[in-house]
Amino acid sequence: MSPLCNSTGCEVLWSGGPGRSGSVAPAGTPPPPPACGLSHPVGFRRADVGGSKRPPAPYKAVWAAGAADRAGRRVELRRTGERRTRELSAAQSSPSPRGTRAGRRGPGSPAFLRRSFAKRAPSPLAQPECARPGGNRARRSLGRPGQRARRARGRAPREAACAQDERRWRCRRLDFGAAPPGATPERARRATMRARPQVCEALLFALALQTGVCYGIKWLALSKTPAALALNQTQHCKQLEGLVSAQVQLCRSNLELMHTIVHAAREVTKACRRAFADMRWNCSSIELAPNYLLDLERGTRESAFVYALSAAAISHAIARACTSGDLPGCSCGPVPGEPPGPGNRWGGCADNLSYGLLMGAKFSDAPMKVKKTGSQANKLMRLHNSEVGRQALRASLEMKCKCHGVSGSCSIRTCWKGLQELRDVAADLKTRYLSATKVVHRPMGTRKHLVPKDLDIRPVKDSELVYLQSSPDFCMKNEKVGSHGTQDRQCNKTSNGSDSCDLMCCGRGYNPYTDRVVERCHCKYHWCCYVTCRRCERTVERYVCK
Repeated sequence: MSPLCNSTGCEVLWSGGPGRSGSVAPAGTPPPPPACGLSHPVGFRRADVGGSKRPPAPYKAVWAAGAADRAGRRVELRRTGERRTRELSAAQSSPSPRGTRAGRRGPGSPAFLRRSFAKRAPSPLAQPECARPGGNRARRSLGRPGQRARRARGRAPREAACAQDERRWRCRRLDFGAAPPGATPERARRATMRARPQVCEALLFALALQTGVCYGIKWLALSKTPAALALNQTQHCKQLEGLVSAQVQLCRSNLELMHTIVHAAREVTKACRRAFADMRWNCSSIELAPNYLLDLERGTRESAFVYALSAAAISHAIARACTSGDLPGCSCGPVPGEPPGPGNRWGGCADNLSYGLLMGAKFSDAPMKVKKTGSQANKLMRLHNSEVGRQALRASLEMKCKCHGVSGSCSIRTCWKGLQELRDVAADLKTRYLSATKVVHRPMGTRKHLVPKDLDIRPVKDSELVYLQSSPDFCMKNEKVGSHGTQDRQCNKTSNGSDSCDLMCCGRGYNPYTDRVVERCHCKYHWCCYVTCRRCERTVERYVCK
């Protein structure tokens, strides 16, 4: 005979084979030992709690022994049932304000209250050694409030009301990673581990919204890499500033590329400052990498140019490094399939543009392909402008030739495909900067695309730069919008272009000053083969904006 527990107590069942379950104990059998911590020898069926007052025939022997104890317990159960009935009727009469579905499943719903009662006020007949009332259903109901709390842990910390249920979290401040009271150490540890990534993601996302860091061109901070850093070991990749995890991984797997990429970052700064020397915005913000101002953090026309130039510069540097033999993983470019023309022949070492575009795109586009690094519109804009820069680099590929023959007769010319200088590519991108198109992020079909804001019919061309936000006039210094101002900038008094004193100084006027310039003059060629010059000094008049 084995006593089995249920939600209210225990019942005696005989396991004497088929058909013997629930039968009367044979004569002469000693009474079973007390089970489940009850004071009486055996328990009773669920029907005895709130059903019939007379027990079935097999339990007449034990009914008299526990009658007094059961009478007191029934009084307590009756009071508990009356209290539950009042609360259930009050909950059903006042629907939840959050809607029909919330009224059925919310904290004020009858189903929720039943689960709360089952957890808060268990039957006084149930002992800790017995099975949990309700079985798996009770365990699922106990897990539902925990699921709601885990979803709440993914949000920012906030004040929460104390739960009525003792098994729910009793705290005035909703703590991340907290476990319900009475949880085992293993369960508390798992709850904390689940909460940590959600807390970190929430804090990082809030920080990204406040700072607006443009991850796509933070790698331009490599221009500040000290020369003492050899970059010949993989652990050096962690010491480089401005790289995301994908770029660090690319650095480890292609360590020989990093010297070329550092050189490209420096060339971007030089080419940008040279191209915009006669403009109000003179690309000075690029020297603040990786902590840019808002002129490069937002989707402005200036950021579109810098993204395009940086993508072109890194591919340009890698392609040139293959030609010079600085990279062991690549060689000269392929020989073109078309004929070179009359009197010409293909030869030399062409710039390996295909390898430069491949590796350059992997490195420069890696930050834009990381999730949770800005809005989708900014990602699409930056990827588009980076591709425009690589397209401008492809257009700069031209045929270069060298003459051969007796006494320089150039009877035969050896030709190859070579890239123009980066300053020429920057000049081409500046022309596209001046004619850039303002776009908006709109749904077209099943996905959102960048479409022109003013010309909704014409799609965005693959060869034009795009931007999302208008730029300030950059006349006055205002760090909130990323403007350094034009005070003390040099201007050209006789020019009618963008470097004129009227446009550069924004109508504020200018101050003249004199400057002494030393230069070479009176140069003479001597046979063979050198040139001698004299040093001359002259005074020039210059103008700076007020």
